[in-house]
Amino acid sequence: MRNIELWKETKFINRRGRWRPNPDRRALTPGSRLIAALVAEKYEHYFPRYARGHFADLGCGKVPFWGMYRQFTTHVTCADWPFSLHQNLHIDVACDLTRPLPFRDAVFDTVLLSDVLEHIPEPKECLREIARTLRPGGMLLMNTPFFYWLHEMPHDYYRYTEFALRYLLEQAGYVVEVLEPVGGSPEVVADLAAKHLAKLPLVGSAVAGALASLALTLRRLRAWRSFSAKSARLLPLGYFVVARRAS
Repeated sequence: MRNIELWKETKFINRRGRWRPNPDRRALTPGSRLIAALVAEKYEHYFPRYARGHFADLGCGKVPFWGMYRQFTTHVTCADWPFSLHQNLHIDVACDLTRPLPFRDAVFDTVLLSDVLEHIPEPKECLREIARTLRPGGMLLMNTPFFYWLHEMPHDYYRYTEFALRYLLEQAGYVVEVLEPVGGSPEVVADLAAKHLAKLPLVGSAVAGALASLALTLRRLRAWRSFSAKSARLLPLGYFVVARRAS
């Protein structure tokens, strides 16, 4: 990872040992704060178990997860599209993830692919390329949205069900270790409302941020969590996956 000394918290911030969405709207729009919090929870929970060794952050952008995984890795390689909307300060390798990856076979122990798969026109080929670069038994961690608005257009191609994700991964040579929904219908409703309210003049950002904060507070209630978990089977906000390259 280039320019480690210049890295700073962007999408996520660490407060009292926990990673949370950044309330600064310059780093994260209020309409995206809720899903960012849910995604952070997943990675914060699973990085200690699965992140290790030579770690590749593909589609890294500003490398917002580095603070979460750095303590579990020995070396980090950051890669992203050279014409990404994000700044390329920390990129080691500029590459197009829709094409063969410019890495040797079996070089990585762990690969992160966060909010990327929906932007890949040929996902099975991309997953196969990642499997090629993983050592046998190496791990792929990724998340992708499901009930979510279009973003980084026109390069937004797919929304995957859990069945499609499992099929693609197994066809590409992985064993699925974890496949969990990210949020359920309460979070879908709150996310949609926040994104629409954020467009209001003058007060939109404040209202959207307040709604996201309210939803995160309500998620502490057992009844909310129970309804969210049950509804996520049919109406998830997104998915989180951990998959192991088959030996």
